[in-house]
Amino acid sequence: MTYAALKKRQELILLDCISGSTAYNLNVAGSDIDKKGIFIMPQKQLYGFEHTQQIANDNNDEVYFEIGRFLELLTKNNPNILELLNTPREHVLFRHPLMDLIKPEDFLSKLCEDTFAGYAQTQIRKAKGLNKKINRPIDSERKSILDFCFVVYDNGSIPLMEWLKVKGYRQEECGLVNLDHFRSVYLLFHQSQIAEGWLKGISSGPLADDIQLSSVPKGVEHLAVMNFNKDSYSVYCKEYKEYHEWEANRNEQRYQSTLKHGKSYDAKNMMHTFRLLNMAEEIAIHHKVIVKREDRDFLLKIRNGEYEFNELICLVEEKLENIKIAYQKSTLPDKPAVHVAEKVLVEIRERYYKTNNNLYNL
Repeated sequence: MTYAALKKRQELILLDCISGSTAYNLNVAGSDIDKKGIFIMPQKQLYGFEHTQQIANDNNDEVYFEIGRFLELLTKNNPNILELLNTPREHVLFRHPLMDLIKPEDFLSKLCEDTFAGYAQTQIRKAKGLNKKINRPIDSERKSILDFCFVVYDNGSIPLMEWLKVKGYRQEECGLVNLDHFRSVYLLFHQSQIAEGWLKGISSGPLADDIQLSSVPKGVEHLAVMNFNKDSYSVYCKEYKEYHEWEANRNEQRYQSTLKHGKSYDAKNMMHTFRLLNMAEEIAIHHKVIVKREDRDFLLKIRNGEYEFNELICLVEEKLENIKIAYQKSTLPDKPAVHVAEKVLVEIRERYYKTNNNLYNL
């Protein structure tokens, strides 16, 4: 089953809805129109090898879940699935009568604390990462291990590159020997001290991920003691890779919007973070999923960059504490009853295929 095939087989669609910002009451000028829905596999394909769980168009702004996959995700309190099931009536384009067998209240549980608030915290980590990337950009020229080496000098330490400059040495002319009982600490020698043989240098090249050791004859006095901060170098390599991957793949329109409001965070990302947190708290207190947001003004202020990043993080921490307390007090079950979902799935399939038995061979 493909997106194109489903669009030609409208009788397979059980639910078709406008979703995203429009359903949330958060759409603004230029907002995209997204759609989500539910379909049922033709019986023959269900029994065969062509079972499809989820389909989408090329832009991924129209997504449809097969009824079995939908109910499976519902038992996991997936936010997208609960939002789809609770789409406001004015944004429901089509709803098959069989959908009445699925009662939202049968599936809400304390898992929503993890799925809604947990997903929100993932978005916060992304927002913090973006904040860091904007305020601490990483140069395109990659540092080498030599930038993370330091030499004991004048009752302190100086960067290796500075020490080499003072001495008039090149790193290729130097060699290192392990200093026993000290992690990542080495004795440093220069080729001028060695009568026979050659030192290997400190680094094999700009892409080396560790220093290299040389053989030094006994009795030669070292010129300096050097430390290679390998942990810092590993952190730098990870951040360098992540930064330049983000730079290459970032949504340029959203990035420019972030720069425009000058708050150094993805405002749209943070808006949805608070939407999810508020929904999580509402589920615990009111036992229902409120898709259409009455807190539109507050959420759009976030989107417009009217709050400082640190101010939002403080609000998040306060909200998370309130959510924790709300779920401790909530009478919601710990998790949905899977057997109820399975019973509903069987009944929907039996009743649909019985009514549409002419679809078996299609």
